[in-house]
Amino acid sequence: MNAPKTELEGRIIAAHGRHYRVELPDGSTRQCFPRGKKTGAAVGDYVRITPQGQDEGAIDAVLPRRNLLYRSDDMRSKQFAANVDQLLIVVAVEPTFSDDLTGRALAGAWSADIVPLIVLNKTDLADGLAAARERLAPLQTLHVPIVELSAKNPQAVREQMAPYLTGKTSLLLGQSGMGKSTLLNALVPDAQAATQEYSTALDMGRHTTTSTRLYHLPKPGGDLIDSPGFQAFGLSHLSREDIVRGFPEFTAHIEHCRFYNCSHRHEPGCGVVAAVRNGQITPQRHALYERILQEHEAAPRY
Repeated sequence: MNAPKTELEGRIIAAHGRHYRVELPDGSTRQCFPRGKKTGAAVGDYVRITPQGQDEGAIDAVLPRRNLLYRSDDMRSKQFAANVDQLLIVVAVEPTFSDDLTGRALAGAWSADIVPLIVLNKTDLADGLAAARERLAPLQTLHVPIVELSAKNPQAVREQMAPYLTGKTSLLLGQSGMGKSTLLNALVPDAQAATQEYSTALDMGRHTTTSTRLYHLPKPGGDLIDSPGFQAFGLSHLSREDIVRGFPEFTAHIEHCRFYNCSHRHEPGCGVVAAVRNGQITPQRHALYERILQEHEAAPRY
């Protein structure tokens, strides 16, 4: 009679489709697949697996997670990262970054109880620095930390970012052209080698640009999740309450709303609308809230 196979616990560090790379506590990794048709795991998830063969395994269960994030591409949302502590939103002096995407990333972070941090890259481009700072200034009133750096100086980047990254799982997000890949390579010197290794292990070949990976940072440590090739968080899965939570500056004013089910758009006696009128909430932030809420209401429900 065969002895029952031992279950092990580990963390997913790379994913593509139904292929997952799971890292075990001893540092070894296994290529794992969900049992049957079950999916639902994401990079950053802690899972229970049954080893199979020398370096494979079956995912038996996804352990309870602190949060789950979705990526949004061409009107589709797909889960891709879990158990994230911090969101690094990379913007740059040049080219011009999108205020809309930055605002959506902040809303997605706050709705999932994730601390946002803005990284202003390419500060060596002196001509556009003042204008970039001016565009980010309203976010400082929301108590979002802004770190200024040039990813071309890896040593300085590691020193500047270490206090924010140590002991946390951070997610790297940025539009194309912002220097996100350069920043990743500055923080994780062997990122490209690790990418190739995971790609081979997961048999991803030419699909590597859409895969998600978790990297371990050099001392003093921390983990960094990178998911290339997407622009924005998926927000369509959020409830109306989640969306409101993505705008923390509304909280104090909601207490003054006349109606308990106020949508904070046009109702009489709305504390949020009043705060926009008297300058306590910026019109731009309120307009973004309205856009996200409108998209949420228009989205098909299955």
